[in-house]
Amino acid sequence: MKTAILGPAQRAEALARMAERELDILVVGAGVVGAGTALDAATRGLSTGLVEARDWASGTSSRSSKLIHGGLRYLEMLDFALVREALKERGLLLERLAPHLVKPVPFLYPLQHKGWERWYAGTGVALYDTMSISSGHGRGLPHHRHLSHRRALQVAPCLKKDALVGALQYYDAQMDDARYVATMVRTAAAYDAQVANRARVVGFLREGERVVGARVQDVEGGGEYEIRARQVVNATGVWTDDTQRLIGERGQFHVRASKGIHLVVPKDRIHSTTGLILRTEKSVLFVIPWGRHWIVGTTDTDWDLDKAHPAASSADIDYLLEHVNAVLATPLTRDDVEGVYAGLRPLLAGESDATSKLSREHTVAHPVPGLVVVAGGKYTTYRVMAKDAVDEAVHGLDQRVAESVTEDIPLVGAEGYRALWNARARIAARTGLHVARIEHLLNRYGSLAEELLELVVADPSLGEPLAAADDYLRAEAVYACTHEGARHLDDVLTRRTRISIETFDRGTRSAREVAELIAPALGWERDQIEKEITHYQKRVEAERESQRQPDDLTADAARLGAPDIVPL
Repeated sequence: MKTAILGPAQRAEALARMAERELDILVVGAGVVGAGTALDAATRGLSTGLVEARDWASGTSSRSSKLIHGGLRYLEMLDFALVREALKERGLLLERLAPHLVKPVPFLYPLQHKGWERWYAGTGVALYDTMSISSGHGRGLPHHRHLSHRRALQVAPCLKKDALVGALQYYDAQMDDARYVATMVRTAAAYDAQVANRARVVGFLREGERVVGARVQDVEGGGEYEIRARQVVNATGVWTDDTQRLIGERGQFHVRASKGIHLVVPKDRIHSTTGLILRTEKSVLFVIPWGRHWIVGTTDTDWDLDKAHPAASSADIDYLLEHVNAVLATPLTRDDVEGVYAGLRPLLAGESDATSKLSREHTVAHPVPGLVVVAGGKYTTYRVMAKDAVDEAVHGLDQRVAESVTEDIPLVGAEGYRALWNARARIAARTGLHVARIEHLLNRYGSLAEELLELVVADPSLGEPLAAADDYLRAEAVYACTHEGARHLDDVLTRRTRISIETFDRGTRSAREVAELIAPALGWERDQIEKEITHYQKRVEAERESQRQPDDLTADAARLGAPDIVPL
């Protein structure tokens, strides 16, 4: 399979090609569901286009808890079908589709009551493991185990001694959500999907009541394209209702936004060899290992303000600190927080019990001829959502179309990953990079890491780490723009890397170095470099100011103090 390159020239060509002839499927929205839908359609042999108003995964799909999981707590709700489906998908991702991106992660569940709780929780976790194995794709993860009070404190010394009487440990999986989506977009492009970010749908094309395409504005270049398609798929997540309003039709269901925020703290602030899952009065709280950091989250509150930049308030941060500190022997403070991010879950909200009960489930509808809407669901089951969306779209195509094959289509970088992992010491010796650097690249790019190493061979200075974010090589910033579709400094610091949440300066100290590295690839002159740096600094300051505000209204107002993107 050829490897698709998503640089500036390829983006311009994709927009032009989408406008040249009618597509079978046009997908609107490049979050995880939209990217998955484009991949599903392209691998069925359908001519496919994908457009995104901002950047790949710039909404919900880059601001999740970064977990691939079956939803252990849904067992308690007796939602066995959802858990079974998610566990099958988790296994596929770990074993076949993306072993370079999706990794096992252990969690400790502290028990607070003797006797009954161990039996109750243990039964649930045992069922979770059994359902995973019965899916046919769950043998790659260790089985859960029961821990005594003493053993639990050895595994997680960070816990207060009186915060538990014992514990259970089980496994789920995690990934870098934004990197996963970018990799999936590249995979779809490798199967001949035409993809373009910074391409906003501003209206739909109609013939009578039928939707026959979309008017797409090139946010970067300012032009407008008419892209015709036999079927359009609306996969815009929390923007679903806004997109539906462009056709002036009342939707069959509605999507409401629920805000979840996360804190990022350095690894040394929490002394543990395992993640934690804690009960709260409303839901659960995760403490998730994340490289040299921990992610603590999440909240679950209604949000009806700006969807593009949901803001974390001071009250949100205090809520998470209060709940995690209830079990930590050494409490976290505001000074320990490196990064904060907020995301919106797209939850289905219908006008009857039949749809409102769907919540974390997904639904697909055909509100008018030529337009399919897919919404709801959870990150782990994106592939099923995508399959269902394309199945629905196929009903509107007057031709035989193959069944979905994405269960057997690895993402780019997966093929050859394990062989390269086994050879990582030899690769390190050949390239002169430390083996830890090679491991880092393999776990972010898989076998595509060879493309980054070629950049380093051509320019050895790119093999050096970024001065103020030394987890990342300079080559990664360049590669983000030449191969992965990054168009702005914010794309690189926030999504292609996670520097914006992994450093106390939120990426401001890296802004100039990265901007100057990527300028040649993006054709920037000096004035554009300065605009990008200034924009990024204002964005960070607006986020910091929002996090000092007492509530959602004031936090949202503060966050909107910075503009969205820098026009070229």
